[in-house]
Amino acid sequence: MSTLQALTTLFGYKGDIFFFTDDPAKGDHTYQYIPNGVLYVEKGKIIAVGLYDALSNQYGQAEIIDYSGQLIMPGFIDTHVHYPQTEMIASYGNQLLDWLNNYTFPTEQQFSDPSHANRVAQFFVEQLIHHGTTTAMVFATVSPVSVDALFTAAEQKNMRMISGKVMMDRNAPEYLLDTPESAYQDSTALIHKWNHKGRLHYAVTVRFAPTSTSAQLEVAHQVLQENPGVYFQTHLAENKSEIAWVRSLFPQNRSYLDVYDHYGLVHDRSVFAHCIHIDNQDCQVLAAKGGAVAFCPTSNLFLGSGLFHLNKALHYQVKVGLGSDIGAGTSFSLLQTMSEAYKVTQLKKGFSADPESAPSLNPLQSFYLATLGGAKALNLERYIGSFEPGKEADFIVLNPQATPLMQNRLQHSKGLQDKLFVLMMLGDDRAVSHTYVMGKKQK
Repeated sequence: MSTLQALTTLFGYKGDIFFFTDDPAKGDHTYQYIPNGVLYVEKGKIIAVGLYDALSNQYGQAEIIDYSGQLIMPGFIDTHVHYPQTEMIASYGNQLLDWLNNYTFPTEQQFSDPSHANRVAQFFVEQLIHHGTTTAMVFATVSPVSVDALFTAAEQKNMRMISGKVMMDRNAPEYLLDTPESAYQDSTALIHKWNHKGRLHYAVTVRFAPTSTSAQLEVAHQVLQENPGVYFQTHLAENKSEIAWVRSLFPQNRSYLDVYDHYGLVHDRSVFAHCIHIDNQDCQVLAAKGGAVAFCPTSNLFLGSGLFHLNKALHYQVKVGLGSDIGAGTSFSLLQTMSEAYKVTQLKKGFSADPESAPSLNPLQSFYLATLGGAKALNLERYIGSFEPGKEADFIVLNPQATPLMQNRLQHSKGLQDKLFVLMMLGDDRAVSHTYVMGKKQK
């Protein structure tokens, strides 16, 4: 490296630039696509974006990294994933409740061991980056050790990461149970240790309503009240047997969501995974209070849980992001997650008296959910999710011709949306040429 290169802090990334400025459902002028464009980055922040020919003289001192022919876009945002389940991905054949008892709980028992937790956390973070995911909202386990391991691994890569210790004081194996008192103490200590350290955020984390007593749900609300700006994450209405169980445990509440709302856990930093079987009133409550949904199509199909009604959520203006939901989810790739999300919306047609009333997920909406839509679901859009000057330089480089099949198909591509559709249907980690976190190349 020359002395001049060593002193360079301004970099220009040349390629086909693509990002959203708003939800594409609102109209045609909600994204920017700039063939032969350039993204200028300095000290981890975006400085400028536009046509290379128009900006190159203004930023002549920049070192140019040439990715011509490839797509440069914001990094993917995974709104729901379980890092402790990385090693149990692709475990055969159960629905949700049996899955938890047979696979999840025994696997999570190991995460009180720091060496095990650290090893899995490092691998997990590397997999996210390898697949183009630069921010994630992540479940740890009931053990504070598991949270320390994940945040340590994420901090080393300077990633925006949201996670927290699972609260679970009933209806689970004794070796995984905490108490309302220990949940409060452990969560509070972890918040003081990690929240807003670098780019890290804490989430009060309830596994789901059946594994928390009323006393523990009250503690979850207390922690949120005492720590403004902290997130809340849980599962909601994933499985019909789960919903019936919740109804028997909380007969006083109108719905599953109403259980969380009753305890003050629905707000603008609450993210509810799945939400397959919620009704119109639930959607209205989520929209009014700013709660977000993590749409997890690969795990919903894998566990036979059902088909999320994306169009209903969007109709009620509920915030929605995509979640890989490893390990019931079957891929770290949000490209593959988009593919399965499209198929879910296609399958909704087969259960509708009027298939035309169930529109398919289009490629623009898919990539929005994986980027700016995910950022909005996590209340992080002022930092990430698009290429506005001043935002953090989390971005990826996608190769539309990464495989012979994609290369062959792209020869017949007609326009941006067709190219995006090919990427989401045929792409995977091979299509992610590079991943940058705060301007630093990690892949």
